[in-house]
Amino acid sequence: MQTYIHGVGMTQFGKLEDKTLKNLLLDASIEALEDAGKPDVDAVFVGNFMGGSIYNQEILGAIIANDLGLGYVPTAKIEGACASGGIAFRQALLGIMSGEYETVLVAGVEKMKHVSTVEVTEAINAAMDNDSNEKHAGLTFPGFFGVLANRYFYETGATKEHLAHVALKNRNNAINNPLSQFKTETSIEEIMSARMITEPLGLFDCSPTTDGASAVVLSKKKGDIAVRSSAQASGPTEMQNAENLLSIPAVGESGRIAYEKAGLGPEDIDVVEIHDCFSMTEIISSEELGFFNRGEGYLAVEQGKTLPNGEKPINTSGGLLSKGHPIGATGISQLYQIVHQLRGTAPNQVDGARIGLAQNLGGTGSYSTVHILERV
Repeated sequence: MQTYIHGVGMTQFGKLEDKTLKNLLLDASIEALEDAGKPDVDAVFVGNFMGGSIYNQEILGAIIANDLGLGYVPTAKIEGACASGGIAFRQALLGIMSGEYETVLVAGVEKMKHVSTVEVTEAINAAMDNDSNEKHAGLTFPGFFGVLANRYFYETGATKEHLAHVALKNRNNAINNPLSQFKTETSIEEIMSARMITEPLGLFDCSPTTDGASAVVLSKKKGDIAVRSSAQASGPTEMQNAENLLSIPAVGESGRIAYEKAGLGPEDIDVVEIHDCFSMTEIISSEELGFFNRGEGYLAVEQGKTLPNGEKPINTSGGLLSKGHPIGATGISQLYQIVHQLRGTAPNQVDGARIGLAQNLGGTGSYSTVHILERV
């Protein structure tokens, strides 16, 4: 069964002290419903990771249904670490394809800026295998992706400057995005000399903590933006179980399945949103998704191929690095950007964009979703 995105909504991303978790969720949902023409909704799925742990608020699906007057529709909150939004979208899609629903509201939200960095870090670490020797040894997410970066440098000709170019590209893209968290211009020199988080990843190489929400309305009723395919895969939850440190298998597998279902290949994709939780992740995932040969993603960055006017535009929204990363909302915000690209109304618009791909990662590679959308 073919499904279509009829409406999208997104709040400002950043430090939003005057907005509660509920405010954000409702704002994005109302915008998406209005964009879709205020349809009847049969179900609600919400992507959220830490509403319970740091905001003391669960039952988010029921809150939306109640406050928006949607009636006694079924609702659920979906948790998949940083892939919560992408998984929520996929569950809504599967519900429609099963024949259970006709139209579903999918939203994602996170409120992270009201607590300390220590508290946020502790909550985020719930997305690691905490009953493992790696956790007891003190491994963190920056630590994990820092190891990947150092190994990538060792195996290829890449340097820290290539990571800086990823961060610079995404910052420049975010400057043109009115909803992004960071809009201040920067330079390679500033990025290279920024405070080190974990060697070789500096401040600009790491996605920030963010408040924000996003939403989409998905339906089997015919529309202008079709969901060409959807895929999800899991991967190793510990570094020691990785067969190859320069591979994130869940990304590659979810991409392979999505291409197969869509009857497309990497060469058919016009615009891409990749889960760049760290600058290194964008490069590795661009290779996993087949846009560039393994070990050559850094060369594509160097050659400008991932710029909005390049061969394979990646993260025209500004990506997680500069658009922001409100965890539960991230996967939906990627779809928001792709929909606007296919409508021809996006910041950093790619000329003639017809097919777009959004890839959402959870944990150190524990989950990955890939969705391919097409303007029809």
